[in-house]
Order: sequence, then structure tokens, then C-alpha cells
Amino acid sequence: MIARLVIQTIVWLAIMGGLLFAAAGTLAWPAAWLFLLEVGVLGIGAGVWLARRDPALLAERLSLFVQPAQTRWDKIFMASAGVSWLAWLVLMGIDGARLHRDAMPLWLNAGGALAIVICIVATCAVFRANSYAAPVIKIQAERGHTVSDTGPYAYVRHPMYSAAILFLVGLPLMLGSWWGLACVPLLIAGLGYRAVLEERTLMTGLDGYANYAARVRYRFVPHVW
Repeated sequence: MIARLVIQTIVWLAIMGGLLFAAAGTLAWPAAWLFLLEVGVLGIGAGVWLARRDPALLAERLSLFVQPAQTRWDKIFMASAGVSWLAWLVLMGIDGARLHRDAMPLWLNAGGALAIVICIVATCAVFRANSYAAPVIKIQAERGHTVSDTGPYAYVRHPMYSAAILFLVGLPLMLGSWWGLACVPLLIAGLGYRAVLEERTLMTGLDGYANYAARVRYRFVPHVW
């Protein structure tokens, strides 16, 4: 499984790097190299940790983003999200390196890198609390799917999305792309849309989720939403 993790990570890094550097029109873009290195090291490190702690969850995380048990609406969402992600990378390559009209302060670049680190650490906390944190929306009856309400789930109903927001903000900051940063509210709105539909699936298919949602009022950020 570790070999699969490494191969998938390398393939994904190659795709992202290819889009970023092609859009930038140059390989001389230190911020992009640092981003790929950071994500590669942290991603493989988190995957190795998860392989030791919860190999069944790692197997789920390494699965395809389109699966037979997945809800139909989530298949459409994931396909749309994939296209949007790739287009976002191209936009940041053009803005952050090819045009590079309004340079972003170095402290913001560093803050973006830090946000990505915090995102990965927070995601590991999610994995520790929820063995059913699959990348797609489905009820994992074959694995004895139950409600997770400890750790970060005691504060928000979708802590992985909360962590993802840090990544979405951190990436354009690290790459120095104001245009990319301007797209973040739309991307967060997409996560919010998915969270609402996901909860409808969990309400009807997962015992105890309705009671959990009544206890934990907020989805992403306590006292906000």
C-alpha cells in the first residue's frame, strides 16, 4: 500500500507541476517547486502514518474519486471539482509567474506555506477521529460505518473541509497569485454546497447523524457556519 501511495503522490505532483510550469512558461519558479516539495513530503509522511494507524482508511483515501457506491450527485460534483482545480492551477501559473505584475509580500508567501502545513496536521487529526473519512460521499455499511463525534468533530461537523479551507487560502498565497486568491471564496462556496448535500445523505442513511447534527450546530467554523 505504501508503494501505491508513493506512486499516486508522484503522479499527482507531476500533473500539478506540469500544469503550473506550463502555464508559467518557465521552470524557474521557486515557489512552485517549494509547494510541490512541501505537499509531496507532507502527503507521503501523513500517508505512512495512516498506513500504520488505520490501513483501511488509507485504502479508502487511495481509491478512485468515482465509485459505484458513491451518490450520483457527488460523482458530478467531483468531476466538476477536478476540472475547476486544474483550471485554478493554470490561472495561478499565469498570474503568479508568467505575468507576475503585482508581487505578493514574502511574509504572505510564508504564511501560505504555513497554512498548508496546518491543513495537513489538522487532516491527520480528522483521520484519527474518523475511520470513515472517505474521499467520496457514501455510506460504508460494509465497514460498520458509525457517526464520529470526537476530536475535531466535537466542534464542527465537517472538520476536513475546515482544514481544506486553509489549503485553498495557503496555495495562492504561497504561489504569489492574487487572481488565485480571488477564486477562493467560490471554491469555499463549492465545499459548502457539497457539505449540505452530504448531510442529506448522512441524515437518511447513517443512524445517529441527525442527533449529532442537532448537538454540533456548526459545519465549518464554530459560531460562524
